[in-house]
Amino acid sequence: MPQVTRLGKHNIIGFVNIVDVARAKAFYRDTLGLHLLSEEPPFALVFEANGIMLRLGMAKELPPAHGTVLGWQVPDISATVGELEEAGVRFERYAQLKQDELGIWTAPTGAKVAWFKDPDGNILSLSEHPELRK
Repeated sequence: MPQVTRLGKHNIIGFVNIVDVARAKAFYRDTLGLHLLSEEPPFALVFEANGIMLRLGMAKELPPAHGTVLGWQVPDISATVGELEEAGVRFERYAQLKQDELGIWTAPTGAKVAWFKDPDGNILSLSEHPELRK
């Protein structure tokens, strides 16, 4: 049987495509508070998010958003939603989900999730997972 490389020991790299480079740079750096590592035109803006590399690929156009492309696990989703709203982030409301006044949905597992979009319309999320605190 061949040796299998295990990736569970290695950091992932996040990839999100953007079109409006200046707006994306300001949003991810100034609004979300990520550290800009480098600008690599015409390929990507490279950020660091708590030790994880995030590459914002510079694209000419984006397909329509059909789901969450990137999310952050946070210890207190209500507080984080409040901080981001103060910074100008607008949280999404979905008719098919029962969300609270902050736009937070509680999953059957007890996890809480809220969604927002970046300047290019990519769907991003925050989530709080009480079951992972054990």
